[in-house]
Amino acid sequence: MIVLGIETSTPQTSVAIGSEQGILAATRVARTHGGDEVVAPTVRHLLDLAGVEPSRLSGVAVGLGPGLFTGMRVGIATGRGLAQVLRIPIVGMASLDVLAFGVRYTRRLICAVVDARRGEVFHAFYRPMHGGVAREGTYQVGTAERLVGEIEARPEEVLLVGNGALVYRRVLEELGSQVEFVSAGHAFPDAAALVELAVPRFVREEADRPVDVVPYYVRKSDAEIAWDRRARSA
Repeated sequence: MIVLGIETSTPQTSVAIGSEQGILAATRVARTHGGDEVVAPTVRHLLDLAGVEPSRLSGVAVGLGPGLFTGMRVGIATGRGLAQVLRIPIVGMASLDVLAFGVRYTRRLICAVVDARRGEVFHAFYRPMHGGVAREGTYQVGTAERLVGEIEARPEEVLLVGNGALVYRRVLEELGSQVEFVSAGHAFPDAAALVELAVPRFVREEADRPVDVVPYYVRKSDAEIAWDRRARSA
């Protein structure tokens, strides 16, 4: 079984190809503003690099966010298009789950934090468990100051992972020794971790309906917020 993973919810596009035996090939590309056209070429390049014909793919896994609106939509559309053309199953997974899974070998409570821009972060808490992580609560969005308050209310040490934790490090450092920051090497959800999570689901034949593979927005888009403001002003 060969699975293609596509993760585009952050400024870093990540694509990976793997199987039950491990990752065959993976790549990361930092996207500049308006650089979402890199997704399809990156997928083609990685397939060529790994020597894998598209017809050999058994499934496609995509990151659903929350994250950057345009990036999420492009990655999901690419994955759904490939699954439809190749007639293979698809699964979608929350990008915060993927981010937390990448640092599962810790004894601390994990908080995955992604920069949501506009002074906010997307975040969720996870409990390490054998072979993975278990999310506690829902995906949330709020200011870094609000996150500080949430962590302060927890009587335990917390491992912070994600670019949101690095962007707002000065604010979160107010928590002192209660928090530890993961290095920039784990700042973004990784398609290799996405593939590792997805393979068992494909083995168990637990694919999603393509119509259900949609972004986790968590909050309104900039366009929707601007529309609401204009409506209130009117």
